[in-house]
Formats: sequence, structure tokens, C-alpha cells
Amino acid sequence: MKFFLALAALALVAASPVEKRTVAQVEADLRNIATQVTTLDNSINAFPNTGGSLVQALAIHTSSANLVPVVNSATTDVQVHFIFNLLLLTDTETDDYIGFFPLQGTTGVTEADGQAILAIVNGFEPTIIDALNAIITKKPAFDALPLGGVSALVKQDLAQLSAATAALETALINEAPADLKAQATSIQTAVNAAFAKAQAAYA
Repeated sequence: MKFFLALAALALVAASPVEKRTVAQVEADLRNIATQVTTLDNSINAFPNTGGSLVQALAIHTSSANLVPVVNSATTDVQVHFIFNLLLLTDTETDDYIGFFPLQGTTGVTEADGQAILAIVNGFEPTIIDALNAIITKKPAFDALPLGGVSALVKQDLAQLSAATAALETALINEAPADLKAQATSIQTAVNAAFAKAQAAYA
């Protein structure tokens, strides 16, 4: 009986439209990230090299703080998509329920989906790197503000955003079709290098 229930559950998962909705949601999440990254980049570049205000500095902090949960949400949606690409198995002799196991060699992301996701990430990669490079050049201006502690706040923001970004990168690479993993990894390497450089400047 358990065996037949397991088969029914597998059929339900296979027929469920949740997977496709989740791919669309991931793409929507990434477009939202692109928008938020542009906002962050603009706020950093708008901060003057001299004569900046605390209000302007806090606008950068707010943009960064708003971006972190957006990135985390995207990571969750990517991971949910992976869950819906698992195989329900049972012991065929005892009918005991074993659980969900990954389908070896597959990610559940089609080539078209993978290309679309990669294109979105490619689109905002330069903006992320520009923001990280710009935040380095703004450090002397932050340090010159009458009220101290801004650079320490930036350091904290960089740590949180770097951790969130790393989790999303890993999730996306795990889900990417095999022939796209090298391109995805190349983006990861470039973004991580920019984060490392920025964090070193505020160490």
C-alpha cells in the first residue's frame, strides 16, 4: 500500500505546475535583484568624494540592507525549485518509505531556462562590480564625515551582502545545466573577487 501511495505522490510531483512557476519566480527574483543593485550602485556613485552628508551615507546603507533579503529570497526560490526535482523512492521489497533522492545527472532546469537566468545575471554583474569598486573609492569620504562609524557600517553591509550573494551563486550553479556551469562559475569568480577587494579595503 505504501508503495502505491509513493507512486501516487511521485505522479503528483511530476504533474505539478509548481516547478515551472518556480523557474519563473527565480527569474522574477533576479530581475528584482538587478533593480535593487542599480539602486545601490546609484546611491554609492551619488555620494561625493568630498563634502558628503550622513544622510547620503545612510542611503547607501539602506540600499544595501534592502538588497540582502531580496537576494536571500531568490536563493530560497532556487532551492525550492531543486526540491521539486527530486525522486520519491521506496523500498520495492518492503514498501517502506525511503524518502526523496536527487535524480542523478539532472537539475530540472531546461537549457532555455538556464540561458534566460544566465542572461539576467550577466546583465547586472557589471553593476555589482561597479558598486563594489565605487565603495572602495568612497572610503576616504566616509572617514571624513563628522560622525564616525560609517566605514564600520559599510564593512558590516559588505559582509552580509557577500554572504547572501555567495549562497545565491552556489544555488544557481548547482541548478545550472552542465554546459552553462562554466559561464556561471566565471561570473561567480568575478563577483567574489570584487567583494574580496572591497572587504579588504574596509578590513
